[in-house]
Amino acid sequence: MKKIYIITGHYGCGKTNLSVNLAVRYSEQGLKTAVADMDIVNPYFRTADFSSLFREKNISFYSTLYANTNLDIPALNFDIEAIIMNHECIILDIGGDDAGAVVVGRYFDTLKRYMSSTEMIYVINRYRETGDDAEEAVRLMREIEQSARISHTGIVNNSNLGRLTAPEDIISSVGFAEKVSELSGIPVLYHTADRNLKCRQLDGLAEYIDIYVKTSFA
Repeated sequence: MKKIYIITGHYGCGKTNLSVNLAVRYSEQGLKTAVADMDIVNPYFRTADFSSLFREKNISFYSTLYANTNLDIPALNFDIEAIIMNHECIILDIGGDDAGAVVVGRYFDTLKRYMSSTEMIYVINRYRETGDDAEEAVRLMREIEQSARISHTGIVNNSNLGRLTAPEDIISSVGFAEKVSELSGIPVLYHTADRNLKCRQLDGLAEYIDIYVKTSFA
């Protein structure tokens, strides 16, 4: 059965880093994996920056026409249906907010045929986009859904302070994630933590991930 992940969230929440981790995980499990960078909004943090890693891990990669250039024109030069047909795991990295989610709405007629295999994941970071305002996080979630024409199926709490992150920061973000879940009716799938932060405090609470995207936190 195919696995399709649509990764959404506000700017700077960590969508791309999660997308890369998912792709590496499933490829290492032996699934034929593809990543499609569908970010037509933000030219600074793109999965295109990791094309060499994808080649090493045998991950197919598709990007917007002008990725990694000075142009930021919403031009998608790949066939989503062909990508889905030819791979077992497909990760769609979507641009921030409802503006970026519009691109998903364009492909709704294609994606609706695979809804039983699709998860749309909302990535949150308490320390970036909305602070402790769970209501605002849910409002942004609903705007994304309206543009994408698809409902979220899960939340990933990716709260972090970059290199300054301590285990306590992740633990203190759990309540915020649970509040977003309560207000939206969408379950929290897991809380992430940098693999380098492995400690007893986070065991059983956090899912450890690798950090591929360098954050702007000092």
